[in-house]
Amino acid sequence: MRHLISILLENETGALSRVVGMFSQRGYNIETITAAPTENPHMSRITISTIGDDVDLEQIKKQIHKLINVHTVSTLEDGKSENTIELELIFLKVKANNNAARENVKRIADIFDAKIVDLTPEVYTVCLSAGRNKINRLMKAMQESAEILETVRSGVVAISRGSKALGHK
Repeated sequence: MRHLISILLENETGALSRVVGMFSQRGYNIETITAAPTENPHMSRITISTIGDDVDLEQIKKQIHKLINVHTVSTLEDGKSENTIELELIFLKVKANNNAARENVKRIADIFDAKIVDLTPEVYTVCLSAGRNKINRLMKAMQESAEILETVRSGVVAISRGSKALGHK
């Protein structure tokens, strides 16, 4: 089962490395990871998606809590929940070296509400911010109709809906 873990920690050298090291040492896999400073420049928020059962999730949370610089650890419900907003960003660089290919890429981008953010006579770069299911569908549609030259995905960022906020009571 896929889990989203949100961690609030001090923005200090090595803090992210300790979190990643804990996963590695205990044999847990990180599917995606994003990290950035918060509204408080002394704090960072890390969002990790990982696969495991509920026992694994509890063990991961306990081990993360033990790390220095960690203030809060919380699980967010997977993106299927109405209690969580989850987005990912993707750039797809695709071959578009003739009119038919360019029209095809533009049509698919329009269907998915993606944007063409760069273009040359040979290549279009498409960008989409969406949930992972929509991103996966865009990738599949592009693979079926164009040659994908490069893919860059950001990893999941997620936040709970409503007034609940990580690190605040």
